[in-house]
Amino acid sequence: MKTIDEADYVIVGSGSAGSAMANRLSENGRHEVLVLEAGGTDAGPFIQMPGALSFPMNMRRYDWGYVAEPEKALAGRRLVTPRGRVIGGSSSINGMVYVRGHALDYEHWAASGAAGWAYADVLPYFKRMENFHGGAGRGVDPAWRGTAGPLHVKNGDMQNPLYEAFIEAGKQAGYPETQDYNAERQEGFGPMQQTIWQGRRWSAANAYLRGALERDNCRLVQAQALRVDVERKTGRAGGVVVGSGKRASGVIKARREVILAAGSINSPVLLMHSGIGDPAELRRHGIDVVAPRSGVGKNLQDHLELYIQETCIQPITLNGYLGLFSKGRIGLEWMMLHTGHGSTNHFEAAAFIRSGAGIEYPDIQYHFLPGAIRYDGRAAAPGHGYQAHVGPMRSKSRGEVRLKSSDPTEHPSIRFNYMSHPDDWTEFRKAIRLTREIYEQKAFDPYRGPEIQPGAQATSDEDLDRFIAEHAESAYHPCGTARIGAADDPLAVVDPECRVIGVEGLRLADSSIIPRITNGNLNGPSIMIGEKAADHILGEGMLAHEPGLKPWINPDWETSQR
Repeated sequence: MKTIDEADYVIVGSGSAGSAMANRLSENGRHEVLVLEAGGTDAGPFIQMPGALSFPMNMRRYDWGYVAEPEKALAGRRLVTPRGRVIGGSSSINGMVYVRGHALDYEHWAASGAAGWAYADVLPYFKRMENFHGGAGRGVDPAWRGTAGPLHVKNGDMQNPLYEAFIEAGKQAGYPETQDYNAERQEGFGPMQQTIWQGRRWSAANAYLRGALERDNCRLVQAQALRVDVERKTGRAGGVVVGSGKRASGVIKARREVILAAGSINSPVLLMHSGIGDPAELRRHGIDVVAPRSGVGKNLQDHLELYIQETCIQPITLNGYLGLFSKGRIGLEWMMLHTGHGSTNHFEAAAFIRSGAGIEYPDIQYHFLPGAIRYDGRAAAPGHGYQAHVGPMRSKSRGEVRLKSSDPTEHPSIRFNYMSHPDDWTEFRKAIRLTREIYEQKAFDPYRGPEIQPGAQATSDEDLDRFIAEHAESAYHPCGTARIGAADDPLAVVDPECRVIGVEGLRLADSSIIPRITNGNLNGPSIMIGEKAADHILGEGMLAHEPGLKPWINPDWETSQR
């Protein structure tokens, strides 16, 4: 097969982890880096305007268009699975919410075989990547947060009074307040953090890739990767086969390493088409086995959430800006000034709480929105309303990504197996009832109207289960399909240095490697993975771990829910 191009490092995917690695690997000027991206430009208001976030995830131009298999527990519904097919990957179509995850999430990673990925090990990388600006009147603790990195992070302006009402209601219900859930204390109610800067989406492309591409030793190639080219005699990854449609047009050679950063759906698919995966699954499609790794495609996880909506009796919500004229005015202001409703994602208040006594750290997350509308922007409630996106963070359900054929351009089978563990139902019912209790607090008295959904009549477990089955939606956080672990773990796909086990010269670094999903949105952890993987790849030493900082844990967690 003819060689189209070559570089020291070939990175597949320009998303959260891929862009970070492109920047760090090219930083010293000694290595030539080539980034492969199947999608096109991220220019234009649909991506760069934060308030337009519902558009790119519904546009085939920017999205791979994946749809999951029917979910038995969710009334047979097929949920869309948006994945970015554009410069910046999913960081160019996501909701721009920034959450590191809880410190104890990473302790679990380390305990499950990801040596060197405990919180003390990953904290320096979170700090290196961040430029956290805090919010009005709120300081930044440099012991916990970074203030000089490429990724701008800020609090929302919280100009709508409903944000403060939500935080105050949480305090009235007996929960703590937290000024920075990404620092010492995650648990509590407080401002939500955004990857938005000067009114623009601050994607991984804006934070990392554009700077890297200004260097002579880093370039971007638009092409679709079909498989990794593994040399049969040596078992070494020599490059990436690219093509248009089913047909391969050539190979892009990697003088040092191939690095997969194509995301939690496409990375395992590329591995399987390269002969790396469950031998029985590969042979079923006539694919020669290069490295038997039965964990490829397994361990699929996601966050599922509900929108608990109430009518607002004051006309102050986002529902008043959904008309064509209002949208046009918002768009015009943003294009001229990068201010106004177009300059925020509108997720500006948050909470992390524990669902019950005996749970050590938060397992429920809230995004509060001063509007009543679906995440994808398609179904707004009539009149005015507000809503909380709520769901359990650590579901025990696991799914799988599988091939449908040997055709590398055919969409895979994605089955999340949502709500397949009985604990999921218990946790979701608690989440609904705890949300209702928050809405009943005095802080919402000036705004509270009738409940829109689930509706005041839905009170029994059976009622709530029916609502969950018919209305639960993905938070679009798929991960875990090529998990990190010890090299002798038969279900691990990459070792603690992100090397694909059984194949020389091949690494994988993106949300696929997450062994158990973290608390909150995954853009932050995915970028951190790229940052840390780059240091593993360069082999010039890791950032010193910081063992002295311990997260706040409610001293009464064993006996108290709050």
